[in-house]
Amino acid sequence: MNKYFGSSYQFGSLGGFLSVCAFGLLSFLQPDPTNLNLVFGYIITPVSIFLALKFFKEYFNNGFISFAEGMSVGFVTYMLLALISGLGIWIILLAFPDLFEAIKISKLEVLQTNVETIVSQVGETSYTSTLDSIKDMVPLDVALNDAIWKIIPGLFFTIIISIILRKNPN
Repeated sequence: MNKYFGSSYQFGSLGGFLSVCAFGLLSFLQPDPTNLNLVFGYIITPVSIFLALKFFKEYFNNGFISFAEGMSVGFVTYMLLALISGLGIWIILLAFPDLFEAIKISKLEVLQTNVETIVSQVGETSYTSTLDSIKDMVPLDVALNDAIWKIIPGLFFTIIISIILRKNPN
């Protein structure tokens, strides 16, 4: 079993750690680091998956990787990345409640600035629901959102990278 997931553990952990570090660094640069951290996640997630699959193929599986093996290794990689990232962000937000309040205020300002556009596109009910959910937001919500936005693209990238790197023995 370790043969299959050795590279997943390495690159999933590294990606999660880098994501938490990016969130921490971005929080010093701007009041709401969540949006740029999502962009960083769209970069680090496929890189982590690619490296995990490539290392598995080259160093653990004699130059071969099936689609199923690629999906398994990729799944563990992006789930570990999302878990570490979400947990790390949650801990940061619990440790620094002022940062969480700044994020919450920033999201409320975006809603209030674009109220006419949002209402015209999705309706008053959806706007009010979104406003209420942001007012009720807790640090765990921010962390779960980050983790989910690592898992969804992770699945997509795992499928593509598994197909590209697939090489079965004859």
